[in-house]
Amino acid sequence: MRRKAIFLDRDGVINRERGTYTFRKEDFEFNADVFTVLKKFLDEGFLLIIVSNQGGIAKGLYSREETEDLHALMLSDLESRHISIAEVYYCPHHSDLEACLCRKPGSLLLEKAIARFGIDAESSFLIGDHERDAEAAGRVNIQAILIGPNQSLWKAWEVIMGGKAGGT
Repeated sequence: MRRKAIFLDRDGVINRERGTYTFRKEDFEFNADVFTVLKKFLDEGFLLIIVSNQGGIAKGLYSREETEDLHALMLSDLESRHISIAEVYYCPHHSDLEACLCRKPGSLLLEKAIARFGIDAESSFLIGDHERDAEAAGRVNIQAILIGPNQSLWKAWEVIMGGKAGGT
C-alpha cells in the first residue's frame, strides 16, 4: 500500500523566513501554529518530509555540518512535541554556481522520498512559499499548496482537508 505524505519547505514554512540564510541555531524560530498543524497531519495519517534548498552551503556561507546541526535541533524540538519527521532532504547546491537536479524547482529530492517511502504522489501535497516549490511538486504529480512566507499552516490544512475544522 502506498503512503500519503506532506512535503514541507523549511524556511518560511516550518521556520521564520528572515530574508537571509538561516543556519545558526540562535536564528531558528518556528512559525506560529507549526506544532499544532503538523500534529494534525500526522493524526490524519500523513508522513511528514522536509525538502529544502540550502544554497548557502555552495556559496561557502555555512557548512553541511552546520545545516545538519540545525536540522538535529529542529527535529529534536519537533520530537519533544510528538511530531515525527520521516526525513529532511536538502540541496546544498546553488544555481548561480552549479547545475543540479535536486535544487527546487528540480524534483530529485521529492523523487528520492517517493521511492524510499513508497509514497503515492497523487495523494500527497507539498507546502511551500515560492513558485519553485510548486514547480518541483508538479514535476512528480504532487499537489502544491503555496502559502506566504511565515504564514500559518492552517491555510494549507484547510485546502488539503477540504475545509475540515482545524484552526483560524
